[in-house]
Amino acid sequence: MSRSGSVHRTTKETSIELEIELDGAGVTDISTGIPFYDHMLDQVGKHGGFDLRVLAKGDLHIDTHHTVEDVAISLGQAFSQALGDKRGVRRFASGAFPLDEALVEIALDLSGRPFVVWDVELPECLPLGNPAFDPQLAEHAVASFATAANITLHVTLRRGRNVHHIIEAVFKGLARCLRDAVRVESAQVPSTKGVL
Repeated sequence: MSRSGSVHRTTKETSIELEIELDGAGVTDISTGIPFYDHMLDQVGKHGGFDLRVLAKGDLHIDTHHTVEDVAISLGQAFSQALGDKRGVRRFASGAFPLDEALVEIALDLSGRPFVVWDVELPECLPLGNPAFDPQLAEHAVASFATAANITLHVTLRRGRNVHHIIEAVFKGLARCLRDAVRVESAQVPSTKGVL
């Protein structure tokens, strides 16, 4: 049975079409109008093993904030939809993920209870790309995704100097942990409550 989700979200600030297939091959087609963000979302698909399609149009003439936030919310909603009742999933995943000098630790639980701890102090850096991606938006994107997906998530920076490397390590690590957590291991819901 296919584990897929799709979201069509339209507000006065953005219009988003997003589809995800959890048991995919890492095929991505992403266009948000923000090249650096596209690159990070591509990491989620490739390293998560998810087929991911994102088409977003937003008020980039004002700022990139609305598009980044709404895409992250949509991704979380589609991810949650694809998980369904979470029957058989591994549920927990964690790891340490390097990218050159940067090292990030990720731990997550498909708990059904959204909670995010972001312990990532970024060095001073100019915005990345054009239109500009403010590095501070990385936290907002990850937290918006986890909240919409009902995930408990801890992100900790162990070391790093290059902001691009740090943020990319976060997205790659998140993708790998999601890949591990959604892996089907049994026929039961992995909770003593019987539901997640």
